[in-house]
Amino acid sequence: MDFVELDPFESEKDLFFVFGDAAGALYFCVPFREQLLEYYSNNKNIGDVEENLLTCLADLFSQISSQKKKTGVIAPKRFVQRLKKQNELFRSYMHQDAHEFLNFLLNELVDILEKEAQAAKSDQESSSPSENVANGPKSAQANGSTQKEPLVTWVHKNFQGILTNETKCLRCETVTARDETFFDLSLDIEQNSSITSCLKNFSSTETLNAEDKFFCDKCCSLQEAQKRMKIKKPPHILVIHLKRFKYIEQLGRYKKLSYRVVFPLELKLSNTVEDADSEYSLFAVVVHVGSGPNHGHYVSLVKSHNHWLFFDDENVEMIDESAVQTFFGSAQEYSSNTDHGYILFYESLGTSNKS
Repeated sequence: MDFVELDPFESEKDLFFVFGDAAGALYFCVPFREQLLEYYSNNKNIGDVEENLLTCLADLFSQISSQKKKTGVIAPKRFVQRLKKQNELFRSYMHQDAHEFLNFLLNELVDILEKEAQAAKSDQESSSPSENVANGPKSAQANGSTQKEPLVTWVHKNFQGILTNETKCLRCETVTARDETFFDLSLDIEQNSSITSCLKNFSSTETLNAEDKFFCDKCCSLQEAQKRMKIKKPPHILVIHLKRFKYIEQLGRYKKLSYRVVFPLELKLSNTVEDADSEYSLFAVVVHVGSGPNHGHYVSLVKSHNHWLFFDDENVEMIDESAVQTFFGSAQEYSSNTDHGYILFYESLGTSNKS
């Protein structure tokens, strides 16, 4: 896991790093990077800040962004040590899953930010008790209970979207809706398909019958129903995870699906509750290289300053935009090409892209 600086443009000096997986793509997510560097700037002089995964990542991003050398390598030792300490899954030398890593990292950052916000709120309340008594609890309800508002961190603002799970009773036609949040969408894939078709399948209607009947509160009994998932609130940064590893019962193990799945440079998200298209632009791809789930290697494609770059450990090269399509997958089941797009990072065109 090395970090490489590259200066392909005379007018821009940026330190690009290779993490071999999702962390590399996060550096090129401009809103996330800027807010992480702001966090670092606000906390770097506070002596009693306990080291955690957030402070280690912020320190790493700061080293990269402030580097004045045109070339060089920065080893992420502190971050990797902290990662291993936080989660035993990353302590071995076995092949690790980039999607699991991304999920763990984002959720860990959220937990840290929420704890810090709660601690700051407690300190503020204890320092001004008279004001709290005078004004009373701001979120008090009629029955005397207090309703805790969910904290929205800058990680949420960048990556969190909302899904709506709609279930329609086929007897009384009552629709029950349940919302759930997500940081990424995991999509089932098929041979010679596209992200658009995968998203349509994700939101397709499913009939619940026989042993899968739905308990309708209005009918007070189990009924046949129709169920579908729609995107209620699209995120600023849309992360799509392609389910390339499938458990095959006959084999008793996971198998990598090398299916060809086309992912466009510009994506229109149409399966939303509002039925209004949300437009996104691809800025990073994590690619799994290898024939199976238990071994292999990760490389990254990132878009920076309107140029595409290919990262493979210390090796960094500029590639043509058309080269991105070589990572769609294989049209045939048995192919010598094992470089397949695994995690896709799209940025809303409503969000400025300065990377």
